[in-house]
Amino acid sequence: MSTAISATDKAAQDAIYAAAGVAQAQPKTNATATTGKSTLGQKDFVRLMTAQLQYQDPFNPQDNTQMVAQMATFSQVAGISEMSSTLAGIANRLGTTTSSEAMSFVGRTVLTEGKTAYERTSGGIMGGVELANSATDVSVTITDKNGLTVKDIQLGKQEAGTVDFTWDGKDGEGNKVENGPYTVTVEAANGSTIVEAKPLVWAPVETVSLSAGSEPVLNVTGLGKVDPAAVRKVA
Repeated sequence: MSTAISATDKAAQDAIYAAAGVAQAQPKTNATATTGKSTLGQKDFVRLMTAQLQYQDPFNPQDNTQMVAQMATFSQVAGISEMSSTLAGIANRLGTTTSSEAMSFVGRTVLTEGKTAYERTSGGIMGGVELANSATDVSVTITDKNGLTVKDIQLGKQEAGTVDFTWDGKDGEGNKVENGPYTVTVEAANGSTIVEAKPLVWAPVETVSLSAGSEPVLNVTGLGKVDPAAVRKVA
């Protein structure tokens, strides 16, 4: 059974497309594979269906079954379009921080990338090391405000990710050190290969900068301006 349409049917089809103002998709060739419109949008579908009703044979009107099938297709196209818009909105919402969310950081302490660390009320500091890959040797060096090393911490073998460390505020001889703020530097290696490592420190959020048309920015003690998305933990 042949699936080719007659010249009369082809002419009627061409008339419907022309009346709807919709360009028919053409077979792709090597020269035109990346040009022209290859799909119909929701608006094109509506125009085509409307033109089809206007050009239908009054003695052989559109079959109800076909009309229902076309309406179902239209509903599906509309639903997909609305769902795509909704998902895009959700994705944008998840990727941004609202003003109220940013304001909730004020007065709290956050763990974020940085080198300057302030003492806890109980003495010493807490922080972390963010490793891009697994490492056989990870070390943390803490220096005081005069640049003198007050503590070397060996964390040994660690997996990729965040590794926490704590310093009790005492030097290697057990004497209490009070000469902050402190500077934290980290090093990591996997055998003879250097592993990317970032120091993470806890610091208090003083204020939030809110500018029209831009994302909120946290003003963090010792670190300056910090993007809320760069916060790893909140206390």
